[in-house]
Amino acid sequence: MKLSLGFSPCPNDTFIFDALIHHKIDTEGLEFEVFYDDVETLNQKAFRGELDITKLSYHAFAYVADKYVLLDSGSALGYGVGPMLISNVEISISDLENNPDYKIGIPGKYTTANFLLGLAFPNAKNKVELVFSDIENAVLEGRVDVGLIIHENRFTYQDKGLKKIIDLGDYWEKQTGCAIPLGGIVANRNLPLDVQHKVNRVLRKSVEFAFANPKSGLEFIRSHAQEMSEEVMYKHIDLYVNKYSVELGDEGRKAIKLMFDTATQKHIIQPIDIDIFLT
Repeated sequence: MKLSLGFSPCPNDTFIFDALIHHKIDTEGLEFEVFYDDVETLNQKAFRGELDITKLSYHAFAYVADKYVLLDSGSALGYGVGPMLISNVEISISDLENNPDYKIGIPGKYTTANFLLGLAFPNAKNKVELVFSDIENAVLEGRVDVGLIIHENRFTYQDKGLKKIIDLGDYWEKQTGCAIPLGGIVANRNLPLDVQHKVNRVLRKSVEFAFANPKSGLEFIRSHAQEMSEEVMYKHIDLYVNKYSVELGDEGRKAIKLMFDTATQKHIIQPIDIDIFLT
């Protein structure tokens, strides 16, 4: 059986999916047609129900829970992994709170990063959507006043002289005590239940293989890593791939439920009246 599969070219995703798409594990008869896209493009594809299996932001998942179910493996949750607000000049948190005119470059309306920005700074409305990898340069060139950065840009912004305003992951952790849910892997609800479970099993085996053989996918990861050094690639992987990527567990599910409950209470999303987890 052949399934369409979408994930980002970022090191954490290529690390997780390497064994699965290159048949380093038993895929139980499954084949995959792979699409590599940035997370907001994947979010938009999910809105249209285009893919059988896809990575997407947890924020976006809230809008497509009727179309997709969350797999237990493959998620990016953690501590110290959240998006960050940066600038080219010193801007304080109170400056940002009190000045809604600051132009903020965001990596997509439906990213979890933008969701957290809305929680921390509800008055921040002057937003410009950019591809996540372009945000640093947009700040440096003055096209935006503030950048909301994700992924490996956590490791590169200081080298460019940019300054941190706030770590929104740290903000979430202090507010909730939970890991921050960033992105998950979902399966189209149109797939038979046994296929959904098969994908989840195969994905878990792929993550476990990657942990047991961390250098196995090095060339594959590097080929998609946008001239990133090996050190930065593996820092990225270490940050976003962890025990929650193997299985969500009770802690992971609690964090995801809390995110959706919080978003519902603040009228960011509508209540979700369907079970979001694969059972």
